[in-house]
Amino acid sequence: MILSEKFHSKKFAIYGLGVTGKSVVKFFQKSKFDKFFTWDDDYKKKHTKTTAQKFKKILNEVDYIILSPGIDINKSIFKNNLKKNFHKIISDIDLFYMCKSNIKTIVVTGTNGKSTTCKLLEHLLKYNNIKSYLGGNIGKPILSLTEKNSLFAIIEVSSFQLANSKFIKPNFAVILNITKDHLDWHKNMRNYENSKFKIFSLQDRKDFAFLSEKRLKKIFLKRKYLSKLKIVSLKRYLKIKERVKNSYLLSKFNEQNMCFAYEISKILKIKDKSFVKTVNSFKGLEHRHEIFFNKKNLKIINDSKATSFEATKLALKSNNNISWIVGGLPKLGDVMKVKPLRNKIIKAYIIGKNRSFFKKQLKNILPFEISKNMQTAIRNIFSDIKKTSKNNHTILLSPASASYDQYSNFMERGAEFKRIAKKYANKFLSR
Repeated sequence: MILSEKFHSKKFAIYGLGVTGKSVVKFFQKSKFDKFFTWDDDYKKKHTKTTAQKFKKILNEVDYIILSPGIDINKSIFKNNLKKNFHKIISDIDLFYMCKSNIKTIVVTGTNGKSTTCKLLEHLLKYNNIKSYLGGNIGKPILSLTEKNSLFAIIEVSSFQLANSKFIKPNFAVILNITKDHLDWHKNMRNYENSKFKIFSLQDRKDFAFLSEKRLKKIFLKRKYLSKLKIVSLKRYLKIKERVKNSYLLSKFNEQNMCFAYEISKILKIKDKSFVKTVNSFKGLEHRHEIFFNKKNLKIINDSKATSFEATKLALKSNNNISWIVGGLPKLGDVMKVKPLRNKIIKAYIIGKNRSFFKKQLKNILPFEISKNMQTAIRNIFSDIKKTSKNNHTILLSPASASYDQYSNFMERGAEFKRIAKKYANKFLSR
């Protein structure tokens, strides 16, 4: 994969040298392209001796600015320069589309379910001998992967990547769902929604768009996008659901993901028999409703990736007799509508530093305690289980919030939960 010749005379600025930014640098170096400049707000990551003053000037002079996902223009030291040159801002995914390539793309976005759907599609294509690879917002950046004669690239994209996109043109574009999220970055729901819908902007009549929600369908039709709209319905998937034996995918949690995967499989002419056989061998993703312990009427689920209540709601709906660990940094504008689900929950255990928010959300709705940290929460859960007369128990970490108050990321939070919970569970069952 090489940069298209029409861009060889252009100059690029790379802002942000995390995993994504570094993948862009390596891609340019591999392509023997040297018309680029780099900057990171963290001095230790900078690859050049460029000063902030000099980089401001560079932003005005280059043709494109590759902005790493998550960098908030309004909080940047280059805020004014970036706003002035907003028309130049692109993402690493745009750069992928600026390359010479015959590969077809399936691009997936949405508030919840992106990673599972992408992994499911990757598994589906590979099992059915359709050469493909997976990248983007999941795992490795797309530019760090090699095509290896693949027919498809499956790309997970975030609202951050789409917000500034100029070249993203998928053959298959998927919006799984849109609910409140990242409003601290997008400022309002309209901006967040508009960023997601940019996935359809450059599609033509040969391309496919996949939606399931009526509200999103109305927006699509009103904006008169050119691609062929495929409405994803539960009804079609239900015809084969009884043949699916994978307990992870049969949960309410993954129903929507399965509907989309099935609809795409029809376009790719994958037969139902092969679809069922493939999904039955699929293994779920870590930290996403991951049932890692299930013995003697005790089930423990790691759903650390649930960083909003909308994501947590799916886990609560899918289980019963729940001892629920919740807490962290709540998303701006998030509201926890727990009342309709209170019969599912025995008790909530609040962790994290923003305890007052969760206390206010749960007060007078269900029993809860302030546990402060993971160790205390798990210890108290097992202490409470000993006192209850219920036969079946589900311990669920589904925090409905970001992890940065106590952990580096949701993976670290999930890993600690699994380690401590296994230790207490084994001791509890060996009584």
